[in-house]
Amino acid sequence: EYEEKILSSSEQTILLENSIFEKLVETILNNVKTIQNNSNIIAQLDIISSHAVTARTNNYIKPKIIDKSTKFVVKKSKHPVIENLLPPGEKFISNDIDLDNNKKQIAIITGPNMAGKSTFLRQVGLIAILGQIGSYVPAKSAEISIIDQLFTRVGASDNLAGGESTFLVEMNETANILNNATPNSLIILDEIGRGTSTFDGLSLAWSITEYLHNNIQIKAKTLFATHYHELIELAELLPDAFNLNSVVDEHDGEIIFLRKIKK
Repeated sequence: EYEEKILSSSEQTILLENSIFEKLVETILNNVKTIQNNSNIIAQLDIISSHAVTARTNNYIKPKIIDKSTKFVVKKSKHPVIENLLPPGEKFISNDIDLDNNKKQIAIITGPNMAGKSTFLRQVGLIAILGQIGSYVPAKSAEISIIDQLFTRVGASDNLAGGESTFLVEMNETANILNNATPNSLIILDEIGRGTSTFDGLSLAWSITEYLHNNIQIKAKTLFATHYHELIELAELLPDAFNLNSVVDEHDGEIIFLRKIKK
């Protein structure tokens, strides 16, 4: 009798579990509309309360979103993640950005490594996303237009398994931007052309910038960080391009990164 109980216990357990599971499934199916409705309500509450707590904790402001505007103007913007990762007592250095499809379409940003160019690019992109999903944003003021797509070309990575070198990945991503961006898009470029020789890379960066500026079907607001200092000439040649620089200072023979982006 004990032998039979021991040998059949595993089978009995499975039958019992299946029976409970089937009842659970049946109960859920009978109440699926109520469950989905409750889930939807809880999800919305979760989003709204999360945004509210984040905004209050970090002193975010309500962005002014203007339909059919061509401007993207943010004063004293911050990176929402990096600001909270800084050591105690260290303040995040805020920066302004003033983009417009007319006259201020392309910002060419130069400066040394580690001076804050990439952080600046990313915080502008994050503010665009946060503003449009209904969140307050990390800035003193923000007047932004509707962005239909946010395009980025950042980092240096390859796809060797797929037969794509660093340069090919970079060019594919750039081609995707040039083929799909519109005047309502926001484009963030963190270096273009560094996967090949210096003059080939410079030629690519130069021609891509000209194309973004001159092609009226794209003409998107663009932030372009580069180490090709030759590109600053484009601000004189292209009416809607302008230069920004990540400022550094020297004190007692040491370089000090001021983290400020200035004209």
